[in-house]
Amino acid sequence: MNHYDLIVVGSGPAGRRAAIQAAKLEKSVLVIERGRRVGGVSVHTGTIPSKTLRETALNLTGWRERGFYGQSYRVKQDISADDLRRRLLITLDHEVEVLEHQFSRNRVQHVRGAAHFIDPNTLEVEKTDGEVMRVAGKSVLLAVGTRPYRPTHIPFDGKSIIDSDELLEIHTVPRSLIVVGAGVIGIEYATIFSALDTQVTVIEPRQTMLDFIDREIVEDFTYQLRDRNMKLIFGQSVEKIEKDAGGKCRIELSNGRALQSEMVLFAAGRVGATDSLNLAAAGLEADSRGRLKVDPETFQTAVSHIYAAGDVVGFPSLASTSMEQGRIAARHAVGAPASEPPQYFPYGIYAVPEISTCGLTEEEVGERNIPYETGIAHFRETSRGHIMGLDSGLLKMIFSRKTRRLLGVHIVGEGATELVHIGQAVLNLKGTVDYFVENTFNYPTLAEAYKIAGLDAWNRMGEGPKEAPVATGQSLDSALTDMKKAASN
Repeated sequence: MNHYDLIVVGSGPAGRRAAIQAAKLEKSVLVIERGRRVGGVSVHTGTIPSKTLRETALNLTGWRERGFYGQSYRVKQDISADDLRRRLLITLDHEVEVLEHQFSRNRVQHVRGAAHFIDPNTLEVEKTDGEVMRVAGKSVLLAVGTRPYRPTHIPFDGKSIIDSDELLEIHTVPRSLIVVGAGVIGIEYATIFSALDTQVTVIEPRQTMLDFIDREIVEDFTYQLRDRNMKLIFGQSVEKIEKDAGGKCRIELSNGRALQSEMVLFAAGRVGATDSLNLAAAGLEADSRGRLKVDPETFQTAVSHIYAAGDVVGFPSLASTSMEQGRIAARHAVGAPASEPPQYFPYGIYAVPEISTCGLTEEEVGERNIPYETGIAHFRETSRGHIMGLDSGLLKMIFSRKTRRLLGVHIVGEGATELVHIGQAVLNLKGTVDYFVENTFNYPTLAEAYKIAGLDAWNRMGEGPKEAPVATGQSLDSALTDMKKAASN
């Protein structure tokens, strides 16, 4: 039986980042992946495929150019499922190749197979070729991710009644689609297919959607969806799904309403892929959704040498945060010093349009009784927005009236997931409204919206006290002058 300093189960964002981090600290590492290729859900059925599908749909439909050329503008008139899959396969092959090279370069061993615990330090791996092997680790990191929640009363058939994993294997682009669940995954796919001119209806049992996002942003987003004829039904649950004689799907709602569509996507939640791990043998227990509870700073489970990271530990379930969780967990697992997880991280929803947010929402600021002011900019107020033909898009910032510090940044619109990092940096560096007012942004850019929103808040907040400059060996102005001189020579 082989022994390792760290055994990682799963090769998604958390698992691969943990494995590489431990290997760089010169520890022996084994990655166990049950899928056909390394990469986990993120590469094969989640993050990368959905974002690739989004980009393909926007490119082939000419979505971004319709502000100039009209709603009938198309780059390709008849878009097939094969058209959507072509770029996806190229992208996935590249992602897997990069990951395999990273494992090879850092001497991370990996094996294909399904793992389960024999005892807290030993796992048995049933390899894809039928061989069974046992491995032992000083520490174990569980990064097994999640899979779609599939309730027994939903008659999934893999063709017209599908989950989010099966969506990537469809053979035709449906003319109509009902999406059950208005969470991040459901909304992303709903808006992508709406951009493909599929008639989309979203059903959500709650009265609201995306409750962790600032309400003003969600309201603007909701308006944009309804404006392009997407149907949003809130406060109703699905009682029954069946196929009629013509092959269409029929959905009965809790209020007695019946709907029809060519395809149904059930995207109402995910569950941790922990049921096959034999957690009891390790002294662990998952919750009703298969998730593991961990220390939020170290990512240790109830068993001190067993860690968990990524989607299997629950919110925020992002590839970006999963990577950081895996890195921090690996450092703790091998006894290396580790920093605390970042307080503020960007959250990206790759819908059409994008939503991205970092920091506190206006609702959270109000609940904490913090005196605040907001600044808002519409993308159409920027010259770049006009150049791009944008008639929608909103950037909102929230500032403390007492300290003038930025408390949160929230964006809906084109490029939101890229633009948010400016606000994230200012937020984490404790910057104030004056940064946005006094600094120059490239022109014309969508980033200029930060200055517009900053001025919007500043106009109501007024000038704040000027801080005395910090004495250093060379002032920033002096350094910049030297740089300019050097550049001109």
